[in-house]
Amino acid sequence: MSNEIDFDEILGKYRSDPFDYVDIHASHTGKVRFLVKEGDTVDAVTGEWKHIPGTVLFEITRERNPKKVTAMTNGVISNLCEELEGKFVEAGEKLMTIRHPLKKKEIIESILQEVLYIFPAPERAKYFFSLDVQSRIDKKGAREVSVKPGDDIIIMSLMKRDTPVYYRGVQGVIHSVYFKPGVSVDQGAPLIGVCPTDKLPLIEKIITRVKADWDNKD
Repeated sequence: MSNEIDFDEILGKYRSDPFDYVDIHASHTGKVRFLVKEGDTVDAVTGEWKHIPGTVLFEITRERNPKKVTAMTNGVISNLCEELEGKFVEAGEKLMTIRHPLKKKEIIESILQEVLYIFPAPERAKYFFSLDVQSRIDKKGAREVSVKPGDDIIIMSLMKRDTPVYYRGVQGVIHSVYFKPGVSVDQGAPLIGVCPTDKLPLIEKIITRVKADWDNKD
C-alpha cells in the first residue's frame, strides 16, 4: 500500500458508478429458459434465517430435470444473453449480470480491499485463528493484534486435518477479518486484511470521508 492515497480518485470512482456487477453463470449444463427480462429488478434471499429465496432468474433443464436458480443479490438485470433462450449451455457459461447498488458499508468494504494487504485462503477449507491469536483478539480486538511475515496466525482445517497457515505479507495490524471460524472459504477468497500501523490514520480518513459523502445511504 503506498504512502499516498488519492481520496478523490477512489471516491470519485464510486460516485460515478456506485454499483457492483455480479455475473450469473449456468450452474451446470442444460437447456436454459429465462424467467427475467433486461431491466427487471430482482431481490436477494431475505428473512431472519435467510429462508425466503430471491427472485427466480432462470430455469435450466438437464435430462428432463428442471432446476430453478434464484438471485443471491439484489439489483437490476443487465446484459441478459437473450440469444441463449431455449438453447443448450455449458456449465459456467455467462447468462446475465445483476447491477447491484452498493450501500455505504459495501463501499467501505470494497475500498478497504483495495488499500489493505489482503491475505487469501490457500485452499477451499475451513479456517480458524491459532489459539494465541484468537486469545489476543478476544482480549484486545483484532485491530490491536500485530502480525509479521512468517507468523503462524491461522489454522486450515481440511479433510479432518489441521494445518498451520503462515502469514505472508506486510507487517501490520489485523484491520479486517473476512472469514467465520469453521465456515468453508473458497480458495483465493480473502481471510484477513492487514494495515501497516503508520497507515491506520489514512484508512480511518477514508472511512470518515465515505460516511460523510454517503450520509444519506444505508
